[in-house]
Amino acid sequence: MTMWQFYFLKLRQIFSKKIFWSVILGISVFAAGAYFFQRSYFADVLKKKNVLEKESALSDWVDESPVFDAQDVSPNGGEEIFPAPPPPPPSMERMKKQGCVADGFLSGYGGDINSSIALINRSQCYYLHRALETWLRPPDFKLARKIMSKVTKPNTVYGMFIAEAIDTKANYFYPAGKRDFNFDEMCAVGSKNYWGEHTCKPSFTRKEYRKYVQYIAEQAMDLGIQSFIFGQVFYQDGGDTAPEIMAEVIRDMREYADFRGMKIVIGAQTNDITDEKYLRLFDYIEGGVGLQSDGSIEDGPCFSRWWQKPGDWCWALLWHPDFLNKANNVFTHFDWSGKMGDDMSVFTRMDQDQRETTLRRLHNYFTDRNVGFLMPLLATLHRDNGGCSGPKKRFYSASKKYSCADEDAINQIISGKK
Repeated sequence: MTMWQFYFLKLRQIFSKKIFWSVILGISVFAAGAYFFQRSYFADVLKKKNVLEKESALSDWVDESPVFDAQDVSPNGGEEIFPAPPPPPPSMERMKKQGCVADGFLSGYGGDINSSIALINRSQCYYLHRALETWLRPPDFKLARKIMSKVTKPNTVYGMFIAEAIDTKANYFYPAGKRDFNFDEMCAVGSKNYWGEHTCKPSFTRKEYRKYVQYIAEQAMDLGIQSFIFGQVFYQDGGDTAPEIMAEVIRDMREYADFRGMKIVIGAQTNDITDEKYLRLFDYIEGGVGLQSDGSIEDGPCFSRWWQKPGDWCWALLWHPDFLNKANNVFTHFDWSGKMGDDMSVFTRMDQDQRETTLRRLHNYFTDRNVGFLMPLLATLHRDNGGCSGPKKRFYSASKKYSCADEDAINQIISGKK
């Protein structure tokens, strides 16, 4: 082999190696890019999936097109005059002893409004807690008025829940401004999509939210609703300026009630807040009981499911002296969040005898301590809860028309019968 042949052979080998390693490098870069793209893409898909799963699918428990039967229509016929005449002042003592959770009764929750109306008319409940809902949906007062017109029980006290979750895409007319409310302007900083896509936590630091709450509260009072509760108020109250802001919001609501010639009570879900000055802004505070599968409850300030030591998250048990002694009044009930393991989840997996025993024992236990215990009539459930339920899998009803059939026991307990 000549020197020139040897030289060209070496060049060929070097060139071949460069091509080889260039190809390897190109494949590696492509593979890495594809891997990270795929990872990013599926992470985004998973994120969106989680958001959608977190978002409350109201159609799972709300009757979107309610149909009313004639059998439960009030003998007076038709709807009440709007605004309704001022109702009698609510009795806090009766609310504590004859109060019932009727979540979304006036909002079409449950999937069988006629059965819910019949259940209410048969009940001994004086107070219907959270009857009008605003969770991710502005209140439909026309529907609420229609349902109320079919309730034959006199002097029923209705409650309204002012939720810590709004739909930023909602359409709702604001008559005073001659425009639709801008729900996107109601959001607390950093809370977009907190409850799912197109949702947020509203804040009273936002003028638009103040206007919205004042408007719906006044409309509710015109309808005759007398109890108002702020959901997880620490999400809504504005943080450091909370006492001042909430005091002003509450004052505005009471001023309109005075103008209407009616009395209202205002409550809040305050969880582990212990600031007495803040707690006494409200007529009552409310929360769950932390129910165990054997029907027992705990006696510490924080539910041990999440709290084991100082620094752990506290899900407050409000009848504990840490809270009870600093509040005007306390209501307890079987909490529901639509998640597995909440109070309603545990309750509906009990058999009927155990449910009755649990209701009777807790009603006596709390009312003997001047703490209200709200009986469960209507509430949401997890879709895979597996216990008894109402007209929809994700909704509890105490009606004897459905599998839980707790209404007779509830009525006996409320009426004081053994």
